[in-house]
Amino acid sequence: MQKYLTVGVLAHVDAGKTTFSEQVLYHTGAIRKLGRVDHKDAFLDSEQLEKQRGITIFSNSASFEWEGDHYDLLDTPGHADFGAEMERAIQAMDYAVLVVSCVEGIQAHTEQVWKLLQKYNVPVFFFLNKIDRAGADPERVLSQLQKRMSKGACDCTGSFAGEDWEESLIERVAEEDEALLERYLDGGFDRAIWQSAMAKLVRERKLFPCFCGSALQDTGIDTFLRGLSALTLPVEDDGTFSATVYQIRHDARGERLAFLKVHSGVLKARDEIKLMLPDGSFTTEKANELRLCQGGKYTTVPQVQAGQLCAATGLVLVRPGDEVGARCFHRESQLTPMLGATVLLEPSVPVRTALEKLRLLEDEDPSLGVSFDEELQEIQIRVMGQIQLEVLTELCQERFGLKVRFGDCRILYRETISAPVIGYGHYEPLRHYAEVQLRLSPAPRGSGIHFASECPTDLLSQNWQNLIRTHVFEKQHRGVLTGSALCDVDITLLIGRSHLKHTEGGDFREATYRAIRQGLEQALADGKVVLLEPYYAFEITVPADQVGRLMADLQRLECSFQAPETDTEQAIVRGRGPAAGLSGYGREFLSFTRGKGVLALQFDGYEPCSHTQEVAEEIGYDRTRDLANPSCSIFCAHGAGFPVPWNEVPQYAHCKGPQS
Repeated sequence: MQKYLTVGVLAHVDAGKTTFSEQVLYHTGAIRKLGRVDHKDAFLDSEQLEKQRGITIFSNSASFEWEGDHYDLLDTPGHADFGAEMERAIQAMDYAVLVVSCVEGIQAHTEQVWKLLQKYNVPVFFFLNKIDRAGADPERVLSQLQKRMSKGACDCTGSFAGEDWEESLIERVAEEDEALLERYLDGGFDRAIWQSAMAKLVRERKLFPCFCGSALQDTGIDTFLRGLSALTLPVEDDGTFSATVYQIRHDARGERLAFLKVHSGVLKARDEIKLMLPDGSFTTEKANELRLCQGGKYTTVPQVQAGQLCAATGLVLVRPGDEVGARCFHRESQLTPMLGATVLLEPSVPVRTALEKLRLLEDEDPSLGVSFDEELQEIQIRVMGQIQLEVLTELCQERFGLKVRFGDCRILYRETISAPVIGYGHYEPLRHYAEVQLRLSPAPRGSGIHFASECPTDLLSQNWQNLIRTHVFEKQHRGVLTGSALCDVDITLLIGRSHLKHTEGGDFREATYRAIRQGLEQALADGKVVLLEPYYAFEITVPADQVGRLMADLQRLECSFQAPETDTEQAIVRGRGPAAGLSGYGREFLSFTRGKGVLALQFDGYEPCSHTQEVAEEIGYDRTRDLANPSCSIFCAHGAGFPVPWNEVPQYAHCKGPQS
């Protein structure tokens, strides 16, 4: 049976990922000439920005054939600033190859990639690269993998290089399969049977084959390809179409392209695709044209099947992270930006023009979170780091001829609550009517916003309840302490009320927004609003004689860390701490280590802020002047609407519901 598989290649930046991908394509005849990142002619780094900077910014694919099977190779960004792009690509992978340098070993971003591969349950091969470099130690790196990632990491290089199978590999496989163990102890060894068993263990993520080599020197590539062929299984296809939207791009003509990974079934040109809208309802769109991409080029095809990647035109409503077809839902990214910046424009550039162009970039990368402050006439974006800002500056110039700059990066805080509260929202100017009562409850850290309803449909019809759900999710709600984004809250509709003649759709929008805001005001008055700040996980390497200074600095920055791993020359310290302190530590660190240390930081979620009062004062958010997010409600008396302050709304509410 011919296999159609998508194989992703991932790594910490500079581990040799793109060079490895070039060699795979060259060895399989997919390309005729080897490119190099430093020569700015790598096949998969097809964008001008990638060539200029020598890094992968966008996920890019190319297909190849090997021993009768079809593979789509998906090259991904290695820099942490483009982690959201990498995470979306992971959702399209049947198997992953994690490239690790035998000199530097496991680095901070390597571990972040590993966690994402775990989250999405992707089987992994390791390619231990740069064995030709001074200081390379494949055995040390393999030991790191077994200790810090999985004991299932095993060296397969010799066993697939035409040599006899290594004893250690046989024993490792036998540990997972009692029948094979008995066969082995009886002196029986059939290579085909063992390979089949290994392939099953790889699929189940119990075994992680490792291959050693040097991509730059063309060592170990054929051995890896033999192992890939032997140890992968076809995708399980039930015949019903389903796919993941892992990327949105716009071609040179401005046409929107939705990049799909087909998990099962067949997709034909002009087929209707079922998808879920942000409000939870479903619709269909037609995939007009299907393209198979090969680096920066493509060919059109009449259909694609399970296991393949393609780009489809005509899909204007799908978003990155959407599952479409038989299973329809939207998956939010785990990697979220924790820095914000203001867009600075030349006086001659209309703000609305810049906003329109940045919205196109947000369509491709939703994590940008482009927002517009009407009062200040300012555009704000979210980013992962300074490198991403530099790339955005160049991207705006290259694609749109738009000159932009960005203000200094600032920490993006978030807000949540620590106890349940009831929020009341009422909107009743003349000839309008809607009332909503919501329970806001704290949710697990990192879970986002969720909605449920406990309101009987005989009290409020289902169509109005669906509309309330839409309004909960259609915008990012601001907290009342610092105006930061609200997160990790379960929102439950308790009671809703409409009027047979006077209720319009927009009325429930106003009532829902005001109910959320009123609940947050009550939580603030009760001392139940929690300010969250982003944290970094770090891995810091310093000369051994400077580890004491480093640990003192980390304590000052309120970080937690493990005992240092030391030898005669250097020390490695791992831990986590607030981004507010660590993000500005780089210059001081560079100075005291005289450039001999390595500081690797990785976003590691949000935690309660230990300096809430100071941060709130510095931000200076005045919730009473935030006219776009009112907490009052509008009631009607004597034919005219009048505002009621948030703290008096429960007494005016028409529906007497439960108390918090």
